[in-house]
Amino acid sequence: MRILYNSKEERFKSPFGTLTPEQPCTLHLHIPVDCRTSAAEVIFDDCNGKLVTSFSMKLEQTKGDYDIFTCQFSLSQCGLYFYYFRINAHTGPFRLFRQGNDTNMEAGEKWQLSCIPADFKTPDWSKGAVMYQIFPDRFYQVGTCDTTGKLGPFWMHEDLSDMPNFRPDAHGEVLNNDFFGGNFRGIQEKLPYLKSLGVGVLYLNPIVKAFSNHRYDAADFKCTDPMLGTQEDFRNLCDAAHQLGIRVIFDGVFNHTGSNSIYFDAKGVFGGGAVSDPDSKYRSWFQFKHYPDEYLSWWGIQTLPCVDKSNPDYIRYLVDDEDSVIAHWMKLGVDGFRLDVVDELPNELVVRLKQRVRELNPEGMLIGEVWEDASNKIAYDVSRRYFVDAELDSVMNYPWQKAIIQYITGKDDGSAFGECVMTIAENYPPQVLACVMNILGTHDTARILNTLATDFRGNKEQQSRRELTDAERERGLRRLLLASVLQYTLPGMPCVYYGDEAGMEGFADPFNRRYFPWGKENTTLQAHYRALGQLKNQTPALQLGDVRVQEAGGGRVCFVRRTVQQAVAVCVNHAPTGWQLPVSGEVLFATEAPSNGVLPANSAAVLELPKQ
Repeated sequence: MRILYNSKEERFKSPFGTLTPEQPCTLHLHIPVDCRTSAAEVIFDDCNGKLVTSFSMKLEQTKGDYDIFTCQFSLSQCGLYFYYFRINAHTGPFRLFRQGNDTNMEAGEKWQLSCIPADFKTPDWSKGAVMYQIFPDRFYQVGTCDTTGKLGPFWMHEDLSDMPNFRPDAHGEVLNNDFFGGNFRGIQEKLPYLKSLGVGVLYLNPIVKAFSNHRYDAADFKCTDPMLGTQEDFRNLCDAAHQLGIRVIFDGVFNHTGSNSIYFDAKGVFGGGAVSDPDSKYRSWFQFKHYPDEYLSWWGIQTLPCVDKSNPDYIRYLVDDEDSVIAHWMKLGVDGFRLDVVDELPNELVVRLKQRVRELNPEGMLIGEVWEDASNKIAYDVSRRYFVDAELDSVMNYPWQKAIIQYITGKDDGSAFGECVMTIAENYPPQVLACVMNILGTHDTARILNTLATDFRGNKEQQSRRELTDAERERGLRRLLLASVLQYTLPGMPCVYYGDEAGMEGFADPFNRRYFPWGKENTTLQAHYRALGQLKNQTPALQLGDVRVQEAGGGRVCFVRRTVQQAVAVCVNHAPTGWQLPVSGEVLFATEAPSNGVLPANSAAVLELPKQ
């Protein structure tokens, strides 16, 4: 017989998930009577493995073959903790660790517990909202693009169905300087389309003046790229979005600038930059190994010189000045920021960013790009404090994205998916979980249709020529129906990468960044996404409810979202045969309706459970 403890079950740990300072928490440890346990305690370490505190457990009762030891405790300070048990049995003392959802003596991992600020709040408007991500150059154009002041060289595609350029120039460089002409006025004109999808949050990839089409190489943090439009155009876009109840999130790229920028000015275009002027006010922003030609750059990319994020002048310019970068864009209508590669920003800077955003707008939002479990992220040997210091409201949810893909492509029978769902639900504060950014595809990944349809990868040349076969496309579309149901019904904000709802194809960057196929959309898939958006927006339990996985394995998954007023079950059958559902209720949504309680193979259903 094994010792029983599972932190995800309330019979062992209550309350579920994170704590706040001084909040009581009760643990129950079930130890076989045969162990003849004389003492037990729970040991808490910090993230560096240093002892913080311990609590003695007492024998509460004997139930069947188990002695149940319990303790009630609280933590006084916010932080990330890891705990294990020490048990004295008749054979001697030993330590008890976690092994999956099971326990193991003397080997394994510690359980995790975060203590978060009691006043940690996330914007109410973001909880359970539908988000839509746009790569601005590739969405829609209205009028003509004013290229006056556009950094060159650049060229425009005449055919909107073209493949984005990926080939290097004569010098072996991929310049990313081909454009399709999407602009602010184009996005504004399509806002009613986004509203029809149920979108409540618009996330824009960078819009600042830059050389490249992706605009992650900022030339001026406070200026719109002229090809997209003027600052007045952008203000009008934000105003029009707000009138429709849509918030606007800006992609904040603050780890580096472009080499061709007013700050660095490697080509002498602007004058007064760190390279073009040895006495430049920006020179201290950058870290030169040998001035002016050797400097620290982002991942060794010379066109992206890194900024010293602890430089006081840079911090004032970015955060604190009256017309700082943050203030400048929020005054134009931005409701928040998605911080690019947030783990390269010091904790102290992220805290200051959050404070400034909230000063300017008490309902302003800060989202971080994190590819792992953000609750225990360690970057550059520093434990990140995104949640225990309330630095971020939300993060990109790559763990769930990967779990959905593994399950829907058949590489996981659902058990790993269920485990991942509950691990993130346990580790993330509930107020973060309600607005976590749930993605399937992004500008950094292959189109979700391709990912679900085929394992083909290939090199850039092969990817540029490779289109999905009819069979692959049909398989991808069928799988996308199920994947999107999971994306929309799990806690958080489902974020649709522009065109995924229209059936766009494309492998890795830049093939995932083609122009939106207006007039050639997959209307059946669009209708599916509209229905999901309506379901999300009209079902309180899918917006604010907690989550508990009831069944996961054998190709089948069932989880329940629950508030005080409503309970909804989400059932996905990715098995080859029908499934007699473990729950019953009113069907709110289905890719293929259950019959007599049996959910057909390769289908999904959302049911409202009877009130208890």
